[in-house]
Amino acid sequence: MRPAFYMCLMFAVLGGVVNCDHHKDHEQKDHSAVHQEQHQHHHDGHQAEHHAGEHDDHQIKEHMTCHKITDVNAEFAFKFFKHMISKEECKNIFFSPVSISTAFALLSLGAKEDTLHQMIDNLGFNRSEITEEDLHGAFKHLIHTLNDPKSDLQLSTGNALFIEENMKILAKFLEDAKLYYDSEAFPSNFMNSESAKKQINDYVEKQTHGKIVELLQSIDPSTLMILINYIHFKGKWEKPFDPKLTTEADFFINNVTTVRVPMMHSYTSNRSWRDRKLGCTIVELPYAGNASALFILPNEGNMDKVEDALSVATLEMWRRSFRKNIVNLNLPKLSISSTIQLKEHLMKLGITDVFSNNADLSGITGARDLKVSKALHKAVLSIDEKGTEAAGATAVELIPLSFVFPTAFNRPFLLLIYDHVTKSILFMGKICNPALA
Repeated sequence: MRPAFYMCLMFAVLGGVVNCDHHKDHEQKDHSAVHQEQHQHHHDGHQAEHHAGEHDDHQIKEHMTCHKITDVNAEFAFKFFKHMISKEECKNIFFSPVSISTAFALLSLGAKEDTLHQMIDNLGFNRSEITEEDLHGAFKHLIHTLNDPKSDLQLSTGNALFIEENMKILAKFLEDAKLYYDSEAFPSNFMNSESAKKQINDYVEKQTHGKIVELLQSIDPSTLMILINYIHFKGKWEKPFDPKLTTEADFFINNVTTVRVPMMHSYTSNRSWRDRKLGCTIVELPYAGNASALFILPNEGNMDKVEDALSVATLEMWRRSFRKNIVNLNLPKLSISSTIQLKEHLMKLGITDVFSNNADLSGITGARDLKVSKALHKAVLSIDEKGTEAAGATAVELIPLSFVFPTAFNRPFLLLIYDHVTKSILFMGKICNPALA
């Protein structure tokens, strides 16, 4: 039987919460990690010192290429979302498209021939317009920018490879995974599945500040490698909600089902827009820092039309159309989680070979002896009233009165969390029942 390569994606997001810590949990690494990875890290450092000019030119190129891939990543986000939604059933969906794209871009370092082409093409990249080196360089720049310790946001992302102790991995794969994706490498004993499960779950829990606990329920003893990608976001509202104004209210899931939820309220100026052509209202709530949440409320009976229209062009049109308006906003306080088995959805998008015996991942071991058996994406989202005390000074803003947006998010709505620096959709979701944990 062909060995299984078990790939696991995960992330956590926590939005609108006070007392953010601004440190990054990257300083503690397992000292038993693969020695070649450590050696390459020091080697890269020395090379950078001796070639500062070339390094600067390379960084500029990576920066330019990074912005080239953001539209591609956004289109992938919308395409993946449309495969996730069901026209028959309204259910909560939440995921990080940039996490999924990054994980499969990392995996593509080890892919060859049709397996590679399927992954690159169906992530949305045009191989005639971007080289593999530029593609990976762009993701390197994206990861570096998202992990900026100077940002007001607490935002961290990273990758890790848990490798069977006796498995022989090509040095180039480990070196490139470290160089482009800052991927850590750890030896694991998957034959002792309980020990390996605890090792990985503990790592995930630490990197997500305790938000993802017990990610893996079990591990197949035949597993040879587990790839982890995580992204953790903790933002503080630029204009926090007043907890005293939060009250219980009805949320209309559909024409026959209603649930009671805590509804936050604010009456202040926000960038917003009513798209009369598509029939929806969009309100942007900025975080302290370079990110915003876009809340999209379709008119009653208009959800399908808005979902079908989601695209980079639509998003840019909304952002160009935003105006400062007084918004009488009612937004549910919520805490939801979502677990997605990616294999089915990615195969529908055309990424098939990597999950089958046709897989060519010979760039990992030197032989065509691996395939992906599982791909898991887990996410949590929390939204509440809290923010920084400093943001209280901007809670009320005086502008020329135009008209008031009475906007109550008391029925299913869509959500995007957008990073302004990288122009990336960090997270995307559909909230159908905020009462579900």
